[in-house]
Amino acid sequence: MLDSAVSTDAGRTRRSGPRTALITGVIAILTLGFAMTISQPATAADCSAGYVGLTFDDGPNPGNTANLLNALRSNGLRATMFNTGQNAQNNQALVRAQVDAGMWVGNHSWSHPHMTQLSGSQMLSELQRTQQVIQQATGTAPRLFRPPYGETNATLRSVEQQLGLTEILWDVDSQDWNGASTAQIVQAASRLQNGQIILMHDQYATTLAAIPQIAANLRSRNLCAGMISPATGRAVAPDGGGPGNPTTTPTPGGACTATISAGQQWSDRFNLSVSVSGTNSWVVTVTLRSPQRVIATWNGTPSWDSSGTVMTMRPNGSGNTFGFTVMHNGNWTWPSVSCRAG
Repeated sequence: MLDSAVSTDAGRTRRSGPRTALITGVIAILTLGFAMTISQPATAADCSAGYVGLTFDDGPNPGNTANLLNALRSNGLRATMFNTGQNAQNNQALVRAQVDAGMWVGNHSWSHPHMTQLSGSQMLSELQRTQQVIQQATGTAPRLFRPPYGETNATLRSVEQQLGLTEILWDVDSQDWNGASTAQIVQAASRLQNGQIILMHDQYATTLAAIPQIAANLRSRNLCAGMISPATGRAVAPDGGGPGNPTTTPTPGGACTATISAGQQWSDRFNLSVSVSGTNSWVVTVTLRSPQRVIATWNGTPSWDSSGTVMTMRPNGSGNTFGFTVMHNGNWTWPSVSCRAG
């Protein structure tokens, strides 16, 4: 529109020159500001103090789970949802919604009984049925189990081992089940330290209201919400990566090994770093999880397949470690990596 006005009226061109320049300058400033925001997000998560495990028991519930997931996602948090088998069977779409929202799903027994009062075969039935219904809903069987009421014994642990489950209790009890107020729940979460886990529940309005304040408190202490490691039972970086918890993918023959680890994360994206060992001439294949997209790379030369979901990275003279930023689009699962000698 400006171009049209300028081309049809020379006098207006002269009078509009300063105004056009001013508009152009404002647009340039706004564009620069937008570009700076994209490259240096102000909401970058600082996870230097470590990771904590947020857990919610007894879901999914039709009246609460969707709101809980929305609150977690809008505050950039991920959590482990310990579902009962009965609720999972009755609300399979909500179990899938938990996974789609970037949460991890654990086993909390079928009917929430006092497990230590059951026989071994009854224990097995409680856990096995829950494994099956969650796998049916999500495609993946849980690897974590939380015994109802935190009650456990040697027989139960033997059943867990039989099913490949790691028993997860907690370090901090929010007391939301015992009538704790939102302020008391927030105060309980403020005691969390690196690697620790807090017990909360799916169904309480006080817990839902506490989510934004819990997120703010964690940010203020440079803590991030992570996953619970099936190996250690402690909170670690999402998907097991990050300092001290790398995911290593060796190539058959041992000629090349790619180790992926976590970087910064935001509510809509996360950074990953890949270190290559075994050769200085390497080709690393990164396969994204749909609908993820890579929006930036560094210290390597990328190429893409026609689908845009497989990135091939080669050295560019900057060493054997490269990084990239993933726009997760609702899928927080890390891309897979493989390495071969180039």
